[in-house]
Amino acid sequence: MAVTFSNLSTASGVEHLDQFLLPRSYISGYQASTDDIRVYSALGKAPASHYINASRWYNHISALLAPRFSGEGVGVQIEGGSQPSKESAPAPVKDEDEDEDDDDVDLFGEETEEEKKAAEERSAAVKAAIKKKESGKSSVLLEVKPWDDETDMQKLEETVRSIKMDGLLWGASKLIPVGYGIKKLQIMMTIEDDLVSVDNLIEDYLTIEPANEYIQSCDIVAFNKI
Repeated sequence: MAVTFSNLSTASGVEHLDQFLLPRSYISGYQASTDDIRVYSALGKAPASHYINASRWYNHISALLAPRFSGEGVGVQIEGGSQPSKESAPAPVKDEDEDEDDDDVDLFGEETEEEKKAAEERSAAVKAAIKKKESGKSSVLLEVKPWDDETDMQKLEETVRSIKMDGLLWGASKLIPVGYGIKKLQIMMTIEDDLVSVDNLIEDYLTIEPANEYIQSCDIVAFNKI
């Protein structure tokens, strides 16, 4: 059954083709076929470069077709297709050496293991890029309480900001009076949701040694998706 795509003249149609080709090297099967020629002709021109999979496929099919289209109109032999008759397009005379060279060339043969591996790596890289692009961020207001009025609040804040991890960015802060000379620290932070858990940050970093020398407890005051 032939594979078809509609609206290839629109961005949504090319996007559909690009997503379809994410895990594939060809439109159908493991080698070029009439489906590739049909879609290639319908597309009409090279896709924009940000359509990674469609551009890779288009350039590959163009390279395979170019040698055949540069001749005297001889049809392209594709899996599932047919060649024009000898009467309509007589083959040029070639010597025996040229015949032997042509027999060794298989433009539309099955993918090699290296090509399959390269296609899988491209697919994994694109999926990783999409996942990273879609990864959400959150803005968190954290409240950090000292042990007592003798706690060095400057040291306390330095301890908090000393915690570094991928996806965590500390922001503005201020001291809020609590009473009896005690102040608490309110500090903003921006996190990447897939990389940072606020609960783990508090339990595994802020309320254990050496941070708990200054920090008694931490509370989440506000948590907003960006």
